[in-house]
Amino acid sequence: MAGYHVPAGEGTSEVVEKRSRFLGYVWRVASEEEARARIAATKTKHYDARHNCWCYRLHEGAVDRWSDDGEPQGSAGQPMLEVFRREGVEDVCCVVTRYFGGVLLGTGGLLRAYSKAAKDALAEAGRAVVRLWAQGAVACPYALFERMKLEVAAVDGVVEEVAWAADVTLYLLLPAEQWDRFAQRVTELSAGQVAAEKLGECYRAVEES
Repeated sequence: MAGYHVPAGEGTSEVVEKRSRFLGYVWRVASEEEARARIAATKTKHYDARHNCWCYRLHEGAVDRWSDDGEPQGSAGQPMLEVFRREGVEDVCCVVTRYFGGVLLGTGGLLRAYSKAAKDALAEAGRAVVRLWAQGAVACPYALFERMKLEVAAVDGVVEEVAWAADVTLYLLLPAEQWDRFAQRVTELSAGQVAAEKLGECYRAVEES
């Protein structure tokens, strides 16, 4: 499977526009119940704010929800949601809290501020890809170490750990469908002297570099 993207962690942001403060929050969530709990907790935390606009996207069931929470229709929750659609990020919940600064921003100004707060919070959270990974190890001469790292990167893999001994051993996560291609490439590069050992498979989120 090609996989899908989720927030790698939690993220926050602050945008100030004509004295209004927009506080952005992003979390990875697994269900509507979890998303709504995050929203409710944020509303409680910022009970004195003028607006707590929110959105969430869930991979399972292709669920998209949003709320403008009293802002002009289409100026807050939906633009926030569009940030995550454009970035291809799912299993995400975002709340942007607005403390009104006394100056009306208009629909365009609101749209830009809410979108930026959501985007900045996502940038701080980072992105991870959820997919089926092949776990493996390659023990190779030191002279091939840098080349092996390049081959791992070429198939969108990750070097999780390196062990240094007589040879250097790379412990890897590779997209499962790329394992055979990678193993063949390792054999070719080493003229048959090095083999990639597959240790198993796992399904999880791995942060992008």
